[in-house]
Amino acid sequence: MGTIAPKGKLLRYLQAPIYMVFVFLIGSVGVLYFHQKLGLLAIGVTFVYALIIYIIYRTNEKKLSDEIIGFAVRYGTVQSRLLKNFRVPYAITDGEGRLIWMNDKFSAVTGKPSNYQKSITSIFPEITREGIEKAEDNQFTMQVEYGERIYSAMMERMDFDIESEDVKRPETTYLVERTGTLIAILLFDVTELEELKTSSVDDAMVPALLYIDNYEETMESVDEVKRSMLTAVLDRKINRYFREVDGIVRKTERDKYFIIMKHKGLETLKEEKFSILEDVQTIKIGNDNVFTVSIGVGLSSKSYMQSAEFARAAIDLALGRGGSQAVVKDNRDVAYFGVGGKEVEKNTRVKARVKAQALREMMEARDRVIVMGHKLSDADALGAAIGVYCCARNLGKTCQIVLNTITSSLRPLVENFEGDDRYPKDMFINSDAAIQLVGPDTLVVVVDTNRPNYTECPQLLNRGNDLVVFDHHRQGSERISNPLLSYIEPYASSACEMITEVLQYFSDDIEINSMEADIIYAGILIDTNNFMTKTGVRTFEAAAYLRRNGAEVTRVRKMLREDMDTYKARAEVVRHAEVYRGAFAISLCDGGEMESPTVVGAQAANELLNIVGIKASFVLTEFRNKVYVSGRSIDEINVQLIMERLGGGGHLNVAGAQIEDTNVIAAKHKLEDIIDTMIEEGDIKI
Repeated sequence: MGTIAPKGKLLRYLQAPIYMVFVFLIGSVGVLYFHQKLGLLAIGVTFVYALIIYIIYRTNEKKLSDEIIGFAVRYGTVQSRLLKNFRVPYAITDGEGRLIWMNDKFSAVTGKPSNYQKSITSIFPEITREGIEKAEDNQFTMQVEYGERIYSAMMERMDFDIESEDVKRPETTYLVERTGTLIAILLFDVTELEELKTSSVDDAMVPALLYIDNYEETMESVDEVKRSMLTAVLDRKINRYFREVDGIVRKTERDKYFIIMKHKGLETLKEEKFSILEDVQTIKIGNDNVFTVSIGVGLSSKSYMQSAEFARAAIDLALGRGGSQAVVKDNRDVAYFGVGGKEVEKNTRVKARVKAQALREMMEARDRVIVMGHKLSDADALGAAIGVYCCARNLGKTCQIVLNTITSSLRPLVENFEGDDRYPKDMFINSDAAIQLVGPDTLVVVVDTNRPNYTECPQLLNRGNDLVVFDHHRQGSERISNPLLSYIEPYASSACEMITEVLQYFSDDIEINSMEADIIYAGILIDTNNFMTKTGVRTFEAAAYLRRNGAEVTRVRKMLREDMDTYKARAEVVRHAEVYRGAFAISLCDGGEMESPTVVGAQAANELLNIVGIKASFVLTEFRNKVYVSGRSIDEINVQLIMERLGGGGHLNVAGAQIEDTNVIAAKHKLEDIIDTMIEEGDIKI
């Protein structure tokens, strides 16, 4: 057995006497230069010193080697014993994940013998060779499970420059070849910690608001003696529903409730999709109408105050989307439940009167009014803008309408104002002109949309001007922020219907000529598909008001007539429609040569509903680097929910979306995938 050669600091320490020989020799030569006899004596002493050092090294070489070996053995034994008895589970694998060695604690945790040399993946499936190779750092951590325990596995990769290295273990010697890599694994039991984390999340307080959408209307339909009983049944049902998830309900007003529950209770309600939305509709104690409720839930990791603010924002979204649904808002996004319910129509016009007076006060304090609708404005957007123009004219204020593109369907309506001396030449302006005209005393009014990116000129919304919004579409997570006045009623058939009601209460002496009444009437006619979609009592009352102000159905019909090419294009869209899953008509509209392809697509979607067996229709139109989707249904399918997943929105039976950076084929496949997913999840029943 050979001796062990010292290395490093030990070698330099043992070589120090040899270095001193050279030092003494150099010193002796220096002395010799000044004194010959004394220098020769010093040289002699130096050689004697060197001889003694040599004899000592030679005679003690084996003893020194034995001492080093003994120390190494003792040190290695202690180190091995410490690792083997280490209270933290510890193991070593090769670069391919095969176990080389494990200590007693690791063996006890995994139930494997100390000579177990299979892949670590056989014990922890989460630890794979691919995962180890993909790790960017030499030290990395992942969470693993074994039995009923959860562990945090801290791993360190050690790469060797040499091709092979002996790794000692108590039983044998394992030769690491091929990879030149070892993986050291430490396991830390984090089961209790994870349980505490889960418990803290599950037990977190969640505030919610519940409003009765149609309390007044429902109570008015019940005999007075039954009203108290009806209220008691309603309160009992609401309290029992939230009590099942350990929630606390407090009634703040006769139609409003404040609720506190745990986060795990909210998850239960989300899984059952807030069944209370349908349960309250089963309450029948002589009432002709059914109760509908809206729920807003707020979640925030920062503070209870912010959670309460989120809950209030959520209930506003639920009410703005027509009620009869639950909205959950957190730091990241907004989730909607129960959107299958129909909008609740309000018979009272109190809100319209209040909004009309507020609009009047705002206009009186400004010098200029600029009105804009959505991009590629239709008859409803134009008619609503004309109604706002009439309000501004009544107060003697300058008013202009932003209209970037005049489509073929809109041109007959716009031409009525061009060349008429009663209207200024700059009544219709584009976005560039609007940006130049807007100032601190300008009121910007948005009609027929509540999404900032859908407006004709989104830049007007970010210039610090006072904003007013009139719209009949359901609100989504993306909406115009901080308007001074917001009048959004999803139950309304059209923006023109809403503006007509505002006109009735704006001023007693307001004047609307027959041409203006025709344009507003045309907007109602288009959005209701000739009074066949989303019409209510107030829709016909608005039409009657316009008729009294000179609107003529024959003139409106002539203005809305289309040319032969457009009619043929719509017929082609209907002819090439495909029936998907036996209930959905899907067709593509080529907008290349048409001036108003989106209008043609919407009209074709309406016509496809006349086919027997079709529950919903969708027409996709590619126009100006966007794909416009028009969705229509009668009563069985909620197209608004489908369009929301495409990034759009609308109503239950009339909805749409605009998709960028895609083509109609890809958009069609995406639409079909959404339909498939919703059918599988139970959101669509066919």
